[in-house]
Amino acid sequence: MLQGKRILLIIGGGIAAYKSLELIRLIRRDGGAVTPVLTKSAEQFVTPLSASALAGDKVFTHLFDLTDEAEMGHIELSRSADLVVVAPATADLMAKMAGGHANDLASTLLLATDTPVLVAPSMNVRMWLHPANQRNVSMLAQDGIRRVGPDEGDMACGEFGPGRMAEPTAILAAIQAMISDGPLSGRHVLVTSGPTHEPIDPVRYLANRSSGQQGNAIASALAALGARVTFITGPASAAAPLGVDVVPVQTAVEMLEAVKAAMPADAAVFAAAVADWRVTDAASGKIKKAAGSPPPSLSLAENPDILATVAQMETGRPRLVVGFAAETDDVIENATQKRTRKGCDWIVANDVSPETGIMGGQENAVTVIDETGAESWPRTSKEDVARKLAERIAAALG
Repeated sequence: MLQGKRILLIIGGGIAAYKSLELIRLIRRDGGAVTPVLTKSAEQFVTPLSASALAGDKVFTHLFDLTDEAEMGHIELSRSADLVVVAPATADLMAKMAGGHANDLASTLLLATDTPVLVAPSMNVRMWLHPANQRNVSMLAQDGIRRVGPDEGDMACGEFGPGRMAEPTAILAAIQAMISDGPLSGRHVLVTSGPTHEPIDPVRYLANRSSGQQGNAIASALAALGARVTFITGPASAAAPLGVDVVPVQTAVEMLEAVKAAMPADAAVFAAAVADWRVTDAASGKIKKAAGSPPPSLSLAENPDILATVAQMETGRPRLVVGFAAETDDVIENATQKRTRKGCDWIVANDVSPETGIMGGQENAVTVIDETGAESWPRTSKEDVARKLAERIAAALG
């Protein structure tokens, strides 16, 4: 897939730098060429010799190397690649990018390039969550910088949380999606997926049986056609797809805020099974069951309608807004009314009655409803449904 493509790989100074050596191997195995650039700090974790041996190319480390300046120059180096990848992207490197600094070779290349840029953040969980870093992340997104990860997990420092660099296979998938010449290349598509969890107390919540499989498949299919996909997911059982920007959320309110933050988008697909209600007075401690006492009463409030909010935006509305309607009775009639009521362009309706096995299953049977009518598709795998829907979206966006 990367045959004939050249990747400029900037390796930042973090413990995850060792993963970049595996990334070089994966890119070359996929047919791509890699030119590595190591920051001064990166040389504390990997050697230029190891990066050069795996890349089969010279490694660049210093801004003021007169021989290299005479032969190529840092401006040419920054623009000769098809994609610039920063992995690991440390907090310091991303701060330099957000602030437009250029005090070493890596930051100068990033400021001088007119080539698309992909970053794979890697840092301590507290650094990742710090407001200053989050401002930088937001600024880079506004500047059109793509991001993969970070993942959540155990840190080398002993802490747990978001901040681990995405695995090399995930970074490779993101590279492939960005370089793809597919019909959705250059398009940004937002996809919501999974259930939402509305807390009752710290251990209980309101939710539904959505596995997130259909939303995951849709995000993967759109990325395969070249789209930049922002994937906003509730706590689904299905693993998040590779090659997309994953934004994890828990509640409907959090999902709406994440959707707003991800705008603008060319299209939005709302496949999430958002809880209709939330508990207004969720307990801060576990609610105890007392013998002889009646069960607690729950006060509920209606959750925000994310689909209608976006579909009825007066400014910044995506060209194409696609909703999902999970129904058990009068599927097409109810879904058609929902499309009109919400104001979206398409509704993908399916029958989730228990006997169908669709909710949480591997297959789906859908009807796509638009202003011209209803088109029913035969029951097939959720991956096939996703591919067919992604192709339809690509055709609609032209």
